[in-house]
Amino acid sequence: MTTIRSYMTDDHRRCDDLFADAEQAVGKGDFDLARRSFEHFHSAILAHFDREEKTLFPTFEAKTGLSMGPTQVMRMEHEQLRGLMTNAAAALAAGQADDYLGLADTLVIMMQQHNMKEENILYPMCDQHLSAELSAVLAHFDAMACPA
Repeated sequence: MTTIRSYMTDDHRRCDDLFADAEQAVGKGDFDLARRSFEHFHSAILAHFDREEKTLFPTFEAKTGLSMGPTQVMRMEHEQLRGLMTNAAAALAAGQADDYLGLADTLVIMMQQHNMKEENILYPMCDQHLSAELSAVLAHFDAMACPA
């Protein structure tokens, strides 16, 4: 049975793979491929954030009454990640490999820490509290299809 944790963790891994594609392309000096790969990653992670911010977090907050807890922290981290991604995209657009790689290192660390909090704390809490809403939440996630 699919859970919120398994669904969203799988989506984290897919985003991670897309990010790795961009980093590998930079390593090969192929900036056209790196830009395209980063754009795929960027679109996928923004869609992931939308799933959380527009569906999962509000549903969890409504059910538990917790609006100033873990979901607020995750939203703040999303904003930090968005800023880093904007800067990384600009570095790629300018062909600045060193700048991009420095930002990419920061992004990797932040994403790993962020994902661990979601996968080990927030998603299990969501599965615990949203069992009655699970089908509707997953259907809404599927309707918000991530770009390939």
